Amino acid sequence: MKQTEGLEEDWLFEIKPKNDFFSLNFKEVWQYRDLLLLFVKRDVVTVYKQTVLGPLWYLIQPLFTSITFTIIFNTVAGIETGTVPPFLFNLAGITVWNYFTACLNGTSDTFKANASIFGKVYFPRIITPLSVVISNLIKFGIQFMIFIFFYLFYYLKGASLTLNGLVLFFPILIAVMGILGLGLGMLISSMVTKYRDFSYLIGFGIQLLMYLSAVMYPMELIKEKLPEFGWLVEYNPLAYIIETSRYLLLNVGEISVVGLSYTVLVTIAVFFVGLLVFNKTEKSFIDTV
Repeated sequence: MKQTEGLEEDWLFEIKPKNDFFSLNFKEVWQYRDLLLLFVKRDVVTVYKQTVLGPLWYLIQPLFTSITFTIIFNTVAGIETGTVPPFLFNLAGITVWNYFTACLNGTSDTFKANASIFGKVYFPRIITPLSVVISNLIKFGIQFMIFIFFYLFYYLKGASLTLNGLVLFFPILIAVMGILGLGLGMLISSMVTKYRDFSYLIGFGIQLLMYLSAVMYPMELIKEKLPEFGWLVEYNPLAYIIETSRYLLLNVGEISVVGLSYTVLVTIAVFFVGLLVFNKTEKSFIDTV
C-alpha cells in the first residue's frame, strides 16, 4: 500500500474529467506553455506559407481597405474627420478592428478545425483559441507599425496631429478587444459543432457588425445624422473601443467613461459565458463534429 502511494506521488501530471462547467486552470495552461507557443508558431508560419506575397498580405489588406473607405465615405459621402487626414483616420479604426475580426474568425472554428487533434491526444483545449489571440497580436503589431509610418508621414507634411496623454492605456484596449473576440469565438465555436449554419453566417455578421462599430465614422456622426439608429452603435461595446482608440492615437472624438465601463463589463460577461459553453461542449463535441 505504501509502495502504491509512493508511485502515485511520482506522477508529474494528473488528468481528471471536468466536473464543473466553468473551469480555467491557469496552472495547467502554464504547464502546456510549450504547446501554446508551438500553436502560435503554427498560426503565424502556416497561414501565408504557400502564398507569393507571404506576410505582405498583413500590410496590403489594411492599406487597400483604408483607401477604399477614404474614397467612398470621405470623398463621396463627405464624412469629415476634422484636422486628421481621412486616410489616417480610417487606418486607425481598421487596424484595431482587424485584430478583433482575426481573433473572432480564428477562434470561432476551434472544434471543427482541430477535431483530428482533439480526438487523439489530451491537452487543455483552451490553449487552441488562446494561441489564435496571441498569434494575431503579431499581425496587429505589423499593421500598427504601418499606422505609425503614415502617422509620421502626415506629421512631417504638416498635418495637425497630436497624441493624447492617455495613449499609454492603448494596450489595455487591445487586450479588451482580444478577450472579447476570444469569448465570442469560443461561444460560436461551441454552437458550430451542432449548428453548422453559424459558420456561414459569421462572415456576413462580421461585415454588418463593422458598420455598427464606428470603424469608418465618428460615433457622434451617427447620433447626429441618424438618431433613430444611434442606439445600435451606443449599445455596441466594439464602437467604444474603436472610438477610444482614435481618441488616444489621434486625439479626435471623445472618451466615454460610462461607455468604457459598459464595454469592460460586457467583455467579462461574454468571456465567462463563452468559457462555460466551451467547457461544456468539449466533453461531447467529438460525437457531433
